[in-house]
Amino acid sequence: MRFSKELMKQIILLMAAATVMVLIIINGSTVLKGIVICMGIIAPFLAGGAIAFILNIPMSALEKRLLYRMDGTRAARLKRPVGILATLLAVAGVLAAVISILVPNLSVTFSEIAKQFPVFLEASRWIGGLNLPGIQLKGNILETLSANIEGFNEKLAGFIQNGAGTLLGSTVHIVSSVVSTVVSGIIAFVFAIYVLAQKERLQRQSKRVLEAYVPEKYRNMILKVCGLLKTNFTNFITGQCLDALILGALFVIVLSVLRMPYALMIGVIIAFTALIPIVGAFLGCAVGVILILMVNPVKVLYFLIVFIILQQMEGKLIYPKIVGGSVGLPAIWVLVAIATGGSLFGVVGMLVFIPLVSTAYTLLKEDVNKRCSNPIEDMNGE
Repeated sequence: MRFSKELMKQIILLMAAATVMVLIIINGSTVLKGIVICMGIIAPFLAGGAIAFILNIPMSALEKRLLYRMDGTRAARLKRPVGILATLLAVAGVLAAVISILVPNLSVTFSEIAKQFPVFLEASRWIGGLNLPGIQLKGNILETLSANIEGFNEKLAGFIQNGAGTLLGSTVHIVSSVVSTVVSGIIAFVFAIYVLAQKERLQRQSKRVLEAYVPEKYRNMILKVCGLLKTNFTNFITGQCLDALILGALFVIVLSVLRMPYALMIGVIIAFTALIPIVGAFLGCAVGVILILMVNPVKVLYFLIVFIILQQMEGKLIYPKIVGGSVGLPAIWVLVAIATGGSLFGVVGMLVFIPLVSTAYTLLKEDVNKRCSNPIEDMNGE
């Protein structure tokens, strides 16, 4: 029995794939180490690509709305460098403004903590003098700490004698890790600038590679999926930043009206933590509670009431409309994407899964509408 050439190619490909799979299974640990090494090599470039994608959003807006007059003139070649420089200056300006708000207020907060420290010591002495049922508090906390200083000194001396080599090795490891991280950060930043400067050229080259090696049917699908991913990620980042800005502004306004301490700083902190979907605002709330507690413990209750009200407004009205609407994803699926991404990959998963789920939702909706006799706008019937 003779086999056709096409069938022989398929058999050879299946045998090759089976051989590769067997080798991977047999040498699993070696393959895993190789994957880790490869990921370490390409990690700076992946980070640079992510930085370039994020910076491209404000840069594209600047080029379209402010630098469009440079087209067709002698200064046309300077449009991209000017756009990149303006974007970097804008980001640096925002970071500088945030630092200028946080640092002075944090210094004031630490000074307040230092002033309140004697009160905490007095409270510890008072608690130490109590004799509560079921709780043995003999002496105060300071006396207990003093009694353990001698034992701590002995342990410290033994650690210095026996663990000096380990400490030196750990120090070398930490220094090398810091240097490696700095170098990777520099590589990522330089790569991001290159991608921003040559993004049209890189896009044309990518399309040429697809045209050369991928059949037209699959090529069109790849381009369609990439276009959806770009649109959804751009809309998500824009919507998330807008949502965080609105929430932070609401906190600044309400806390200022109520004459709460650190109104501006708490609003800025909540705006930044709110960049993490759903749970980020609660992290900002915890910081706000600590700051207000140092100044006026009574006002902590008012702050919590304000936080609950504003967070409910943001969670039920602002976030689903801005973020869910910007990526075309119903609120229930936004919650599913956040829960799934957060459980798998933490904060990064929360940020990435919403655009991914939105893309999959759009493709599934289109396929369902093609297969059904009566297409609808949304699969949930809305």
